[in-house]
Amino acid sequence: MVALAYTVAFEGIEARLVEVQCAVTPGIPAFSIVGLPDKAVSEARERVRAALTAMAIALPSKRITVNLSPADLPKEGSHFDLPIALALLAALEIIPHDDAAQTVALGELSLDGTLVPVVGALPAAMAAAQDDRTLLCPHACGAEAAWVGTVNVIAPRTLADMVRHFTGQSVLQPATPGEVLGRTGTRDLSEVKGQERAKRALEIAAAGRHHLLLVGSPGSGKSMLAARIPGILPQLTPTEALETSMIHSLSGLLDEGGINRDRPFREPHHTASMAAIVGGGRTAKPGEISLAHNGVLFMDEFPEFSRAVLETLRQPIETGEVVVARANAHVRYPCRFMLVAAANPCKCGYLSDPSRACARVPVCGEEYMGRISGPLMDRFDLRVEVPPVAFTDLDLPEAGESSADVAARVQQARNMQTARFADHPEVRVNADMEGHLLAQIATPDTAGRALLVKVAERFGLSARGYHRVLRVARTIADLEQSKDVRHPHVAEAVSYRLAMAKEV
Repeated sequence: MVALAYTVAFEGIEARLVEVQCAVTPGIPAFSIVGLPDKAVSEARERVRAALTAMAIALPSKRITVNLSPADLPKEGSHFDLPIALALLAALEIIPHDDAAQTVALGELSLDGTLVPVVGALPAAMAAAQDDRTLLCPHACGAEAAWVGTVNVIAPRTLADMVRHFTGQSVLQPATPGEVLGRTGTRDLSEVKGQERAKRALEIAAAGRHHLLLVGSPGSGKSMLAARIPGILPQLTPTEALETSMIHSLSGLLDEGGINRDRPFREPHHTASMAAIVGGGRTAKPGEISLAHNGVLFMDEFPEFSRAVLETLRQPIETGEVVVARANAHVRYPCRFMLVAAANPCKCGYLSDPSRACARVPVCGEEYMGRISGPLMDRFDLRVEVPPVAFTDLDLPEAGESSADVAARVQQARNMQTARFADHPEVRVNADMEGHLLAQIATPDTAGRALLVKVAERFGLSARGYHRVLRVARTIADLEQSKDVRHPHVAEAVSYRLAMAKEV
């Protein structure tokens, strides 16, 4: 008789169910795993054999065949150990067949039978819930998987605990979700002296999830400003938290099963490869743009990133998802992030300071900023020049608004957008608007429209630039709790658009 159990194979953040079939038949003693396994899966038979020996369970002198179905789907990773052991124990009639067939399992086995945590417990729990099955995973993964409240999660510490549970000797209680991790050590916006225009741009960007470019000389506070963005962003909604945590689960970034309601803030170094930024590698893992989903991707020294990496950002910024295509994998990851880029105005960084600039001014500045292509620059909604702060201003007392004050206004603006897009689940913030929805919600008044048409004709705004100005103007109106987009809103949005624009 063939015993069944289930596990998952990952395709992006999707977990596809895999049927684990185990047959113990007469013949030359052997232990075979078929169904397109990789090296880690093929080695599972040795780990399973050693773990069963540690439990004083001897394998019979028969032919053991394990099939992973569908057979044409690549099976990668060490999480196949536990489902293979589960199916084998059912085939040996040590645990009930029906219980094994109703279980989705994942976990790695130590040689002594201890269950080692693996990545991807949260997507696996989602797949188990959709198929109305129980999830079996290592104890360390239980708190993470239990966040999917519609699935029963059993999390034993060892293979022996699992056997005792299924045989009724010592039934395990279902796992409980881990703690919600709160915001810790957030830097405050009031600590930044001066830079009022840049602070205003941060507020607008946070309210509507608009992309922001900060340009200024070294030491002007670009990185300092960007580091304070998490303090003004609203917390993730439950849906967003689950989406983001599924990606982090695949990357092994969830600590002790805790779901973080703070928006992710990723800041890769400018030497990062394309696979690290966009995703890829041998198993097509998510990159930084996907790990920043529903959060912020901060790219300091933006022109120093390789040209290939920068140009690869163009499509994900527009579509909100990235397709990682490899010879053995073709996976899709979500990546709706807010891009915050910081750059020096030129190679030496002192283009605007006659006493410190190099002899190649202004050519050096044009060449340096020219590393950012026109189409990529066109995708920045807000462009801000960050002037250096005089050292005399650094001794002044803190007089600016705190992050809490700005965050309250941002939250109000986000609440307006949530109510506005309640009937459009694919749109969450103003940056997502397009087509008829954009025309319906962000159309300015007569004076605003006249100004926008005049600017478009004078400076040659692209169609993308025209629409991005409308989105930013709508966000500025939301921050003022205004129902309509008026002339001052359009004027402020245009001022951010034309700064450092290629067409000026």
